[in-house]
Amino acid sequence: MSLFLIVALPFLGALLPGLMIQAGRQACFMATFLVTLLTAVGVAVHAPAVLSGEVITAQAEWLPGLGMNANFFLDPLGLMFAGLILGIGLLIIAYARKYLSRDDNMGEFFTYLLLFQGAMVGIVLCDNILMLLIFWELTSLSSFLLIGFWKHLPAGRQGARMALTVTGMGGLALIGGMLILGNIVGSYDLTVILENREAIQADPMYLPALILILLGCFTKSAQFPFHFWLPHAMAAPTPVSAYLHSATMVKAGLFILARMWPVLSGTDAWFWLVSGAGIITMALAAIIALFKDDLKALLAFSTVSQLGLITFLLGTGTGYAAMAAVFHILNHASFKAALFMTAGIVDHEAHTRDIPRLGGLRKLMPITFAIGTLAALSMAGIPFFNGFLSKEMFLEEAAHTKLFGSYYAVPVIATVGALFSAAYSFRFIVHTFLGPVRDDYPAKPHDPPTGMWLPPAILIVPVLLIGILPFLAEPFVKTVTYAVIGDAVEMPDAHLKLWHGLTPALYMSIIAVVGGLILLALYSPLARGWNAVPRPEAKPMFDAVIAAAVALAGRITHGLHNGSFTRYAAIMIVTIIALGAHAWMTGAFAGYTRAALDMTANAVAGWGMLVAATITLVIVHRNRLAALILMGIVGLMVSVGFNFFSAPDLALTQISVEVVTIILLLLALNFLPNRTPRETSGLRKTRDAVIALAGGGAVTALIYSMLRTDFAAESISQYHLDNSYKGGGGDNVVNVILVDFRGFDTFGEIIVLGIAALVIYALTEALLSSSVRARLLNRGYEERRAGDAHPVMMVVLTRVLLPIALMVGFYIFLRGHNEPGGGFIAGLVVAIAVVMQYMASGFAWAAKRQRYPYHGIIGAGVLIAGLTGIGAWFFGQPFLTSAFGYFRIPPMNEFELATAMGFDLGVFLAVVGAVMLSLESFSRLGRRSGEDAPEHAMDIDPSRDDDDDKTDGKGH
Repeated sequence: MSLFLIVALPFLGALLPGLMIQAGRQACFMATFLVTLLTAVGVAVHAPAVLSGEVITAQAEWLPGLGMNANFFLDPLGLMFAGLILGIGLLIIAYARKYLSRDDNMGEFFTYLLLFQGAMVGIVLCDNILMLLIFWELTSLSSFLLIGFWKHLPAGRQGARMALTVTGMGGLALIGGMLILGNIVGSYDLTVILENREAIQADPMYLPALILILLGCFTKSAQFPFHFWLPHAMAAPTPVSAYLHSATMVKAGLFILARMWPVLSGTDAWFWLVSGAGIITMALAAIIALFKDDLKALLAFSTVSQLGLITFLLGTGTGYAAMAAVFHILNHASFKAALFMTAGIVDHEAHTRDIPRLGGLRKLMPITFAIGTLAALSMAGIPFFNGFLSKEMFLEEAAHTKLFGSYYAVPVIATVGALFSAAYSFRFIVHTFLGPVRDDYPAKPHDPPTGMWLPPAILIVPVLLIGILPFLAEPFVKTVTYAVIGDAVEMPDAHLKLWHGLTPALYMSIIAVVGGLILLALYSPLARGWNAVPRPEAKPMFDAVIAAAVALAGRITHGLHNGSFTRYAAIMIVTIIALGAHAWMTGAFAGYTRAALDMTANAVAGWGMLVAATITLVIVHRNRLAALILMGIVGLMVSVGFNFFSAPDLALTQISVEVVTIILLLLALNFLPNRTPRETSGLRKTRDAVIALAGGGAVTALIYSMLRTDFAAESISQYHLDNSYKGGGGDNVVNVILVDFRGFDTFGEIIVLGIAALVIYALTEALLSSSVRARLLNRGYEERRAGDAHPVMMVVLTRVLLPIALMVGFYIFLRGHNEPGGGFIAGLVVAIAVVMQYMASGFAWAAKRQRYPYHGIIGAGVLIAGLTGIGAWFFGQPFLTSAFGYFRIPPMNEFELATAMGFDLGVFLAVVGAVMLSLESFSRLGRRSGEDAPEHAMDIDPSRDDDDDKTDGKGH
């Protein structure tokens, strides 16, 4: 199976749960399970080749100019993480089927889960750091949805926001660090970056890149001082907690540390930052975990502690530590997922996770007790469980790590962390399952259905199998370890086995286990002391920082954005003038190279009309109708100016836009007073006049300089002139630029145009459903000045002009590639033709004859333009690459066909739909405010007899 398909399957599969839930919860579950199973099979198919030393790759150009390509590769490290994501994902899906109640929207839950799963698979298989960053942010967004799935719980909503805030900020740092690495190497491909260790570490930007990348990793993997968000994410349903905190989200930071290990490790900065954060996190979180009374909170802090252990190992920079880190990632995923699911079972059956309210469950829930005990013993590091083996390797590495010139500091801290880890593991067993059976449980506990206890039971199999027969895992662990360290250090000569002799690690382990039992025995007085001692709490600190940031942002925002458009425009124009003046004064202007054209009478007259209309507009701007007429004159003269400077395409576009704009604004003015209120003082008017004159003068000077200066032969305009015909197949350079060279820009613009029309439609709906509607209904239509709202002459004229305008629009559309025209202009012409029908006979009459919704026309335009661009992919070309050819069909002359015509058709439809939807929105306001729906196209009924005109309706 292609890596492309493996990455895409979860995203495509995310469409199924929302649909299949209509067929029942079992169908929804099966669809989700099969999608994950198929993805896992796709990965497993490549496993033999990967483990034998082959690296599976898949590459496709996407945005090569930006260095963003859809490149993926599967090596042993990616295989291990993908296996954990998908394998544990299958068990979580099966567990969630029984865990979620009928009140929970299972279709929504599994949709979010598959989106998250796809993002994680994308991270571990990506070979392009820009694509990896996209998947990284997707994990933050999808985990936000999962953590906040129980929207009715304030703790769930707050935990989701906290997780998104912390990991999102870390993601921004990661983006910066990865971009620095890409710039150092000259490539954004991960495999290329991993081959340039010396160049990266010798570059002065190595340290900033390292710090930014570590910020991203530490926030995602909840390392000190960013550890506080993870426990608050426990408000999520238990399947989410088990998945995110065992094999996926929190392991994403560890994956980046392991993936970037060959190029970032081995320096003092790496050791101090990574190992320091790891060892502090391990010890601190282990101490906190012991005193948590919520089962999931205990497990959450234990997860933070275990992640700190792995982070410390990756930070020491030795091959042995890397091997231990890889091994513990595997072991932790198995026993921690089982523990979270066990906690969920207890909560599901006993209706509480509060440890003081539990105890005695061993007899009531024997299966759950067995699963939870075995997993907790592995977490405690007891022999014959897989956690013991990797914990011993951790302690062995700690015993040989030097800190501040001493070989005792790290072993002591590591032993303390391991001691508290054993203590909270023992507490999980003893305080939850042992002791006498109580009679005050919130609900009568009992073992759950098989569907809930079987998934964690399956995870206990590797816990025991690897713990008893560790040599079974050794080949895989060593293969993955080599994928992590590469050739940066020597491969460690170490073996996975239960007995390594009387080593320092063994003594440290014994101290940890015995000390953990002692701490458990002394728990009550220790807990009282812990609760009595004041200590900083991360959540209030985080809330205070967020509140301060919001308050500061509010003051800045309200200070700058006070609702005055004049103020915004003044700030913007003054800034532009200042920057332009600086560029002009510091530039190397060599003087004018073109002679000025002679001033003709027509040019002077046109310029005079433009200036006169502009000045008059400023003077009479309070009269809205007069201002609109003058705006039309200004637009008309601008289009004449475009034509004068040999830009007929711009002239056609300008005049078409002017007609449509004036009509729409006339409709808008219908709902506004004729005159605007006096809004500014004389001093402010003087200030605005000075700014406006300065801005106009600056633009005039810039245009004059450009018109009097020759451009270099290699300028972008010359490139378009030289390549328009041979590269795009068209003589009309402007149209070829729009649909070929800059087609991506045009595609974005029609999307924005459609969005603008939809916003107008939405605002109209809001107006019609608010108190504004009452004012519209009382506007007094009895005061109309004309008795014939739909005169015969206008109706007849528009009916005659309609086919002519449509024919002109069709002609302009077809000629656009080689002559002035194109989809945008044709769309405006056709829109004008349809607008005239509305003007003549009214909106209500025309709306009854509308066959296609304008929303759909906009969507069809964007879809056609997008599909035209996607078609290039099937021929190995980038998105929106066009093709053209010349054909002859007797008896016609030779003619050209270009795929850009399909793109232009999309532009045409989007323009028509956007203009008409805007018109429809304004017209609906008029119809709702009192306009009657006429039965005929004009005020006079053309079907009535002449004799009817002689009666008064009463037979007289």
